[in-house]
Amino acid sequence: MTLSPGHTHGPIGLFDSGVGGGTVLRHIRRLLPSEDVIYLADQAHCPYGNRPPHDVRRLSKANTRWLISQGAKAIVVACNTASAVALRALRAQFPHVPFVGMVPPVKPAAQCTRTGVVGVLATPTTLNGDLLQEVIRQWAQGVTVVSREDHGLVELVEAGHLETPETESLLAHSLAPMLAEGADAIVLGCTHYAYLRPAIRRLVGPDVTILDAGEAVAQQVARVLRARQLCHPDRVRTGRVRYATTANPAQLARQVTHLGLPPGPVVAVEL
Repeated sequence: MTLSPGHTHGPIGLFDSGVGGGTVLRHIRRLLPSEDVIYLADQAHCPYGNRPPHDVRRLSKANTRWLISQGAKAIVVACNTASAVALRALRAQFPHVPFVGMVPPVKPAAQCTRTGVVGVLATPTTLNGDLLQEVIRQWAQGVTVVSREDHGLVELVEAGHLETPETESLLAHSLAPMLAEGADAIVLGCTHYAYLRPAIRRLVGPDVTILDAGEAVAQQVARVLRARQLCHPDRVRTGRVRYATTANPAQLARQVTHLGLPPGPVVAVEL
């Protein structure tokens, strides 16, 4: 049954270009275990990070329409690139749907740095988007922000290469300039990167703080559901998790298992 947006029994919808948003899903699942969740991975068009903004907006609108057709009562744009360039357009086109997007955690990084230098690792579209620049202007006054573009990390995560020499080499290439500048706080500006925390920790050492926005986004989802009176009325139930992909469902099913994401059925969809 397809539910109209706003129905308390509807699922929380998440979308990303691939499995990166699963790092956000984990936090939502822990914080809101009674809620149903439907996760859409637009893997036919992954990655978003090198696409022009108009293309990301088009794809994000298609993802949103599909999640609404599944009765999503709130939608999490679990992709930093889509949040950076499409969130405003989504809220304008779908005003009846509450959206929660990814905001790079520059504010807590600026608050915790001791050296006054913060590193930001993100995709080119995120780095060049207005959202990150606005966050830096608002919350990083007096702090030096050193940013590096990712060229290939998303693809390696999608392939399941979390601990390979190639992944570590690419990470080292991106992190070394930040560390050389004295960064003691590293902002992960892509949901895929949270899967790489163990490798990043090995490279930066124990004294560097690594920050991603997954937990904060889950907390914001909980606040939005409460404010809109959209929480599922049965708080003791265990909600269902479902997955959909615009590519190969067998591949996504393997990724769900490999990455330790909440189990659930996987289907293929066309947008």
